[in-house]
Amino acid sequence: MSLIRCNNVSFAYGGKDAVTQVDFEVNTGDYLCIIGENGAGKSTLIKGLLRLKKPSSGVITYGDGLKPDEIGYLPQQTESQKDFPASVYEVVLSGCLNRLGFRFFYSKEERRLAHENMELLGITDLSNRCYRDLSGGQQQRVLLARALCATKKLLLLDEPVTGLDPVIAGEMYRIIRELRDKKGITIIMVSHDVHGAVREADHILHLDHRQKFCGPTVRYINDPVGVAFLGGAVS
Repeated sequence: MSLIRCNNVSFAYGGKDAVTQVDFEVNTGDYLCIIGENGAGKSTLIKGLLRLKKPSSGVITYGDGLKPDEIGYLPQQTESQKDFPASVYEVVLSGCLNRLGFRFFYSKEERRLAHENMELLGITDLSNRCYRDLSGGQQQRVLLARALCATKKLLLLDEPVTGLDPVIAGEMYRIIRELRDKKGITIIMVSHDVHGAVREADHILHLDHRQKFCGPTVRYINDPVGVAFLGGAVS
């Protein structure tokens, strides 16, 4: 079942086209990785999928009852965000904010969900630790648990392994893979780790201010676009 459909979508930034002619579909259970050089339009597209930015042309539609505020989102962190003075539990629980509506307090069910996702990510023992005192890998687990509090269908991950050492990055990939395989959560991930992308994802969307490739990973690695990009990454 289709969760997101981009129909010939374009976005402008600063009065110029940032990314154009994006046409793809993400179905339930897919693992799509969006790749491309810096400034290729990846972050702009992500903002569009989250309805933080309106398309200059084309249409984005959502299926299976998915609302834009029900997308679990793990953003790139700024240095100031890494220094956020809150407990791990408070950060994870904040993923339930969109559920509050006109309520001022979290429900018992929302608190249970936060504890469940901390347990799933193996960070229960960090519950009372200050977020800013954690390592990079621990912070990413906390943010992933937070994103899971917002969704049971779709996770949108923006550079989730950037800045992590290879061992911790491999562990993050394992967790993301298990969320798809065992929980049935659809994954859209932006990454500069091209080799990790082709190893983990089953679909690739390659942007360079426009859509240069979209399709199964097994096709991408043999497509001229993929061959050139992967070759450049190796060199």
